[in-house]
Amino acid sequence: MGRTRTTGPEGSGAARLPARLAVLAAVGSVVVLVLQLGEGGLVVVGAGLLGLVVCAVGVWWFVAHRGVVRLIGALLAVGAPVGVLVLLAYDGLWVTALVLFLCWSAALACARAALRRSRPERSRPAIVVPPPDRPVLIMNPRSGGGKVGRFGLVERAEELGARVILLDPSAPADVAALSRQAVADGADLLGVAGGDGTQALVAAVAAEHDLPFLVVCAGTRNHFAMDLGLDRSDPSRCLDALTDGEELRVDLGDVAGRAFVNTVSFGVYADVVQRPEYRDDKAGTALTLMPDLLLGEGVGRLDAQVDGTALSSQQALLVSNNPYASPDDLRRGGCRPRLDDGELGVLGIRVEDATQAADLAVRGSQSTGLTVMTAQRVEVTTDRDEIPVAVDGEALRMPTPVVCTLRPGALRVLVPRDRPGVVVPPPSVNWRRIIDLAVGRTARSADGRTRT
Repeated sequence: MGRTRTTGPEGSGAARLPARLAVLAAVGSVVVLVLQLGEGGLVVVGAGLLGLVVCAVGVWWFVAHRGVVRLIGALLAVGAPVGVLVLLAYDGLWVTALVLFLCWSAALACARAALRRSRPERSRPAIVVPPPDRPVLIMNPRSGGGKVGRFGLVERAEELGARVILLDPSAPADVAALSRQAVADGADLLGVAGGDGTQALVAAVAAEHDLPFLVVCAGTRNHFAMDLGLDRSDPSRCLDALTDGEELRVDLGDVAGRAFVNTVSFGVYADVVQRPEYRDDKAGTALTLMPDLLLGEGVGRLDAQVDGTALSSQQALLVSNNPYASPDDLRRGGCRPRLDDGELGVLGIRVEDATQAADLAVRGSQSTGLTVMTAQRVEVTTDRDEIPVAVDGEALRMPTPVVCTLRPGALRVLVPRDRPGVVVPPPSVNWRRIIDLAVGRTARSADGRTRT
């Protein structure tokens, strides 16, 4: 079951003013709407909602179908918002729409500020440590489009006293075996300049031997580096940790005995990344396969036990090493505010028709097609003996059931003391919580615990 977090009185007090401003701005939106009833206020709201629904239906048809239906879906997805703008301009309602938009935007901005202040950010405990004596770094020259060479990472690391193992792009290497050999040769730190999948393999060896682990963000997306607060624009800055670093203790995920630092994906995405053509044409491959994966006959669905809670017939399931800030933020790349809370994030998706797609677009994380939880253990099953799994973006196949767990504080990560830090995205807006903050009331759940 999901854990309940407690918000202290100090956080609630700091959040009271922005919460009250949020409520006032929301009330202002309603007042504007009521005053403009005769001037088309309901038309503005109705047109906006209808446009959103039609756009969502269009996106669903475009993704889940082929041929003429896909073409119609594309036209609806593009035409719906354009049609709403034309209608508002033609009827002279753009001023009303603009005022409503500004009031509601102010309400959301203040609400998110209140939620941030109600849960004060806890800094990750870091320990200043002496520089390693025999660091070993594994570098993939092809990772991230050649960042190792472009940023001179080999030369920089060797200047700082590290031994560099440069992978040969023409000969696949067992990086876990290379890491274990480095430990046997006396390495007192392991590091990787590569993608998140490679990071996880070496991190597992570092955790196994209780050695510090160095992340050099030379991959394509570098999600793990981002959530550690590292500078993804300049991978060479990560190497500063070799001479001026501090150590963080973070959690390490485990899926069927294999470590992961970010996510494990089951279902639609995992099926897509299995295809060899995906690496060269991601969008084209996804569009080609989606209709069969979403609506095709005989397509397997996922069942899961999430700390004893059953999820059934899911099209996609994402299990993350610590939860992401919000499901809405995942669509923009995602961010985990912490990596040491000792819990898995779980996101399940089940959307099987245009109606459910519209419900997801309108209600977001409150939609019945989206399940958001946290857990200690997730067991995924299907009616097949083996299923595709994407572990930190790496395409694998695993026998069922597949069990995901977490090893709290298992990984010692060495990071530079001077680094940008984690940019925490705005939380999802919970208006019941906002009202509680505005009136200074502490909400309680049915079991008597503080609700956040």
